[in-house]
Amino acid sequence: MSDAQRTIRVMVVDDHPMWRDAVARDLAAAGFDVVATAGDGPQAVRRALAVSPQVLVLDLNLPGLPGVQVCKELVGADPALRVLVLSASGEHADVLEAVKSGATGYLLKSAGPEELIDAVRRTAAGDPVFTPGLAGLVLGEYRRLASGPAPAASSNEPKAPQLTDRETEVLRLVAKGLSYKQIAERLVISHRTVQNHVQNTLGKLQLHNRVELVRYAIERGLDDA
Repeated sequence: MSDAQRTIRVMVVDDHPMWRDAVARDLAAAGFDVVATAGDGPQAVRRALAVSPQVLVLDLNLPGLPGVQVCKELVGADPALRVLVLSASGEHADVLEAVKSGATGYLLKSAGPEELIDAVRRTAAGDPVFTPGLAGLVLGEYRRLASGPAPAASSNEPKAPQLTDRETEVLRLVAKGLSYKQIAERLVISHRTVQNHVQNTLGKLQLHNRVELVRYAIERGLDDA
């Protein structure tokens, strides 16, 4: 277990106490720092704002406040927060709504403990993590949105931010679905350098997470380049 994993602060939100406790226990046993749990929407928002987790493992079906609203509020308050939805529902509408509200990953509850642990680790690293079959759905939706009519350009709009050649290259590989590790190997640079390029690109484009970055790249056809 790496030191990086040991310091990842995770919060688990689910309205079923036995399930919530089991997930928290599995993550703690794997070395994550489980800083809080919550059983309903309003409690989740209050506690997350108080303890500032890096990764929120979130069920969508919550009393008091729906999971998508919890996600929207907390990502709005802290754009650096990563949200991994852990849901019993594989309905396409639920998946897309979760992603649009700011979730960076979506895992079905049928996943095993090892799959969950790996998903939390990858979510913390900024990778979009989806149960197999759902990633294609999300990318397909982004393609559909991207192929719609473009908004009329306003003369008052600022010019598009300029990315360096290397930032564009990294962005193209992100859009193709490569992990940071794969990008680092492809470009023969360090994992940290890839992260720095992604963070710089997010800042320039005023985007919040890697999922938004993928959408940006697809809208500009970089995934086909």
